Amino acid sequence: MERVLLVGANLNNGEDYLTSLEELGALAQACDMEVAGATSQTLDAVHKAFYIGTGKVDEVKQMAQELCADVIIFDNSLSPMQMRNLQERLEKPILDRSALILDIFARRARSREAKLQVEVARLQYMLPRLVGLHAALSRQGGASGSMSNRGAGETKLELDRRVLEKRLAELRRELKEVGNERETQRKRRVKSGLPRVALVGYTNAGKSTLLNAMLDLYGADETEDAERYVLEKDMLFATLDTTVRKIMPTDHHAFLLSDTVGFIHKLPHNLVEAFHSTLEEAKEADLLVQVVDYSDEHYKEQIAVTNETLRRLQADGIPMLYVYNKADLVSADALPGLSGVEAEELTAHLPVVAKAHSEFAAGAFSSGSGDAIYLSAKKRIGMEELVCLIEERLSGGYKECTLLIPYTDGRAVSYLNENAVVFETEYAEEGVRMRVNCKKEDYGYYRKYVEG
Repeated sequence: MERVLLVGANLNNGEDYLTSLEELGALAQACDMEVAGATSQTLDAVHKAFYIGTGKVDEVKQMAQELCADVIIFDNSLSPMQMRNLQERLEKPILDRSALILDIFARRARSREAKLQVEVARLQYMLPRLVGLHAALSRQGGASGSMSNRGAGETKLELDRRVLEKRLAELRRELKEVGNERETQRKRRVKSGLPRVALVGYTNAGKSTLLNAMLDLYGADETEDAERYVLEKDMLFATLDTTVRKIMPTDHHAFLLSDTVGFIHKLPHNLVEAFHSTLEEAKEADLLVQVVDYSDEHYKEQIAVTNETLRRLQADGIPMLYVYNKADLVSADALPGLSGVEAEELTAHLPVVAKAHSEFAAGAFSSGSGDAIYLSAKKRIGMEELVCLIEERLSGGYKECTLLIPYTDGRAVSYLNENAVVFETEYAEEGVRMRVNCKKEDYGYYRKYVEG
């Protein structure tokens, strides 16, 4: 196991640099690295050549030797020049935050599309950093080992760059093909008429746990058990691939629920771009459910990061519902609206649905109307209430009515059983009488059968 030294910078006395450094340690551990130590420097601005001051560079070098650190990781994106200079000065492999996240994504990717997207992001990251960095790139899976046959007059750098650019072009062609397949699947889901709900949020907030909880209680049995659920693991970026499942709650409308890749502070821009097609599930959703780790003291900052990432994806205009997960791990008095005797027994008040609470009204959360629910996905507390909230937010396009459908139109009966909430069915002499809650466009289509 590699031992790593973490290096951060406190720029302009920012409040989040320690949190960011702690998160960097968690990212390193997710890469099976051992954190040997950490250090930081307070700066007004980054050093153009070394990111940190030259005196601090010498201190980091000595510290790395004393701690027997194999790799030094900086808690920010380094420019190609900064990385080259640090590599030469510290005489050890250098990684920055972006490279570390890319490494994790490369390890976690499972589907063909995710693997292609990660490789595109890694090559885009590597291209401007080729000079003098072959040792660092080698540990990241660089292609320099396959580049021994140089053409006459070509330098190693020129050949490396040419090979990487050729590989990028190939990957983009493959991604286009995969994207066409995904688009076909997406059109099929749209054609089904089911509303689309996407889980978004900070990495390790509990999105996969929530999806599995919904599948346990309301999932349609369309896949084998081994393939039905998504991986749950207490680590950053445990899952990368988007999963879409049909949820069929009793006496409620069915909907499609998708689990998306988690967001993180300082997410590399090229990684957002690379995962653009995967994140289309969020962009095209009828409702976003932002899952928040309410037990994390930095949950507000994580909400801000998620909202900013959604803005970058141009998905910030979609209706939002906030799910404050892991509320069972939080002291009772931390929940809004609970005090005194009520606050003493948290479990008696979970789930807690909070609407237009003063905290939201004050603008602490910029997206959405302020609708939220406090629950525990792991303990399956609050699932029914969440389903009700989801339906409430989606119900703008639905209408309840009673239809008398002649027996000659069996197709209409089958369609409504599949695509509407059927409260009651009666087989009368004149036909099938159904009391349903259906989409307004379906109501318009079957209006001729409406009673009353």
